[in-house]
Amino acid sequence: MPKNPVAVKSIVSTPLADAIAAHYGVEMRSVLTGFKWIGDQIANLEAAGEVDRFIFGFEESYGYLAGTHARDKDAVVASMLICEMAAYYKTKNMNLVDVMNSLYDKFGYYCNEVKSYTFEGAQGMEKMAQIMDTLRQNPPKTIGDFIVTAVSDYKTSKITFTDGKEEKIELPKSNVLAFALENGNKVIVRPSGTEPKIKAYLTAIGNDKESASKIAKTLESAADEFMK
Repeated sequence: MPKNPVAVKSIVSTPLADAIAAHYGVEMRSVLTGFKWIGDQIANLEAAGEVDRFIFGFEESYGYLAGTHARDKDAVVASMLICEMAAYYKTKNMNLVDVMNSLYDKFGYYCNEVKSYTFEGAQGMEKMAQIMDTLRQNPPKTIGDFIVTAVSDYKTSKITFTDGKEEKIELPKSNVLAFALENGNKVIVRPSGTEPKIKAYLTAIGNDKESASKIAKTLESAADEFMK
């Protein structure tokens, strides 16, 4: 690892990466959805003469970038990293599923799901706007069985906590709402920029697959209600 390593992910990507990064002393930066924002972080490091600090970037929709040879998704390098991982862990009598399960044992079981809700035509666009306005103006106090502990509104660049405290979001404005819940669970709602859809990104954290999947189903049912 370089000195003061930096990794970058999109705001809708799994928080498991934040936990792993913190464990290994890596600064994890979260950016808006779209690989150009990861490229921007590399450019900023480059401008500061610190480009060697960048080690890895990724987004929820299967885009990965290691090193600074490219400023967009790089499946070739990602494929080689997977081969390297497989070869390394084989020497330890582990396959990649074993490694993934060891991460869950260490950091908790993270179940991440994405649900897409389609709204066709002009009426659909109006419905999408109405849903986002309702969630923004009257944010839920609970989602499923969990209390909402903070609401991050990327359109107003503000995080509002249940105790009334506020923080500024240092990112470009975007029509995204993130609801932080008890125990690290999370629901993020974002209209697609290219399709007539609203996407709900769900993070459920449990002690094992069964408990995390149960929480995910609860969050999914709550998201379904939002979209009615």
